[in-house]
Amino acid sequence: MYRQGDVLIVPVAREALPPSVAALPPRPRDGRGRLILALGEVTGHAHAVVGPGTLVREPGLGGAGYLHLPEGGRVVHEEHAPIPLPKGWYRVVRQREYAPGAVRVVAD
Repeated sequence: MYRQGDVLIVPVAREALPPSVAALPPRPRDGRGRLILALGEVTGHAHAVVGPGTLVREPGLGGAGYLHLPEGGRVVHEEHAPIPLPKGWYRVVRQREYAPGAVRVVAD
């Protein structure tokens, strides 16, 4: 299990993936060729993965993301140390916070 800021990355066995993952469209890469796990709304900084792979995301606010890294990869961010990830599948979860009357994704 890996954490970088408000992003949690949990290894998942391929057999344990929800069946819906196969039907989700892959997320596009940004202009620098990165897979964006979370983008800071205030700073513009991003938790991103460099390296070959695919990211899909369940619909809806706070929907889980699933990251496939067939050769491994590295999570990078402008204010955090990089984290190497071995090849495999991962569930990507954004930290949420409670505010009276709502649960929301933490804003960076």
